Amino acid sequence: MYPSARNARSILAETAHRPWTLPKLPWVMAQSWLHLLFAHWRVDADALRKIIPAGVEIDTYGGDAWVGVVPFTMIDVHARGLPNIPGTSTFPELNVRTYVTRDGKPGVWFFSLDATNRLAVWGARRFFHLPYYNAVMRSTKDGEWVRYASRRADMRGTPAELHARYRPASTIFRAEAGSLDEWLTERYCLYTADRKGRITRCEVHHPQWSLRRAEAEIRVNTMIPVGLGVKLDEPPVLHYSERLDVLTWLPERVEG
Repeated sequence: MYPSARNARSILAETAHRPWTLPKLPWVMAQSWLHLLFAHWRVDADALRKIIPAGVEIDTYGGDAWVGVVPFTMIDVHARGLPNIPGTSTFPELNVRTYVTRDGKPGVWFFSLDATNRLAVWGARRFFHLPYYNAVMRSTKDGEWVRYASRRADMRGTPAELHARYRPASTIFRAEAGSLDEWLTERYCLYTADRKGRITRCEVHHPQWSLRRAEAEIRVNTMIPVGLGVKLDEPPVLHYSERLDVLTWLPERVEG
């Protein structure tokens, strides 16, 4: 059993690692992420440009763009001032992402987010403009290993699956400033497009990531959009994190 997420006051007290100040408006959602794997592959920035709106710039590190596949388990998902809703606050989630920037704020761009919680899928699509999909998923612990299986079951998206197991493979560390580790993980907003194609930004906040190197055995991975030219036979950059407590704000339209 995991304890409930740290209260918002203690989360908000840790801000020295943030690249910009906290939003002035109050946060609206709290959640925690468990047993998370970052699996990142290099990708051609020109290929990304073809499928990402012109309202954001492709973010690169040393000239390289990256795409990530990120499985984990959500717990303690609840709206500000409300308790967890039984049966809806804990579920596996799997996202596929790249990195973009706008007005000096680097953030995440999601290609897809799969989850087993139909209410969460509906709410994220309706209020956060995120490409969530219903999926059949399973995440279990086997000693240090996390066994993860996901199959999309939503006609709004193309078929996609992930079958893998992963585990931590180092002691805990904090990413050094300016390192690839930091660039791939320390992101404090996400971007998406609303129904009219306008770019919106959603601010997030959490403590600095407690990372470990990771080991992964990926048997099936059809999550990454076709056309990006990602060579899945090349070893990905892997990171593991046991837990992260997160606050999110409502999306706001990016002007200009």
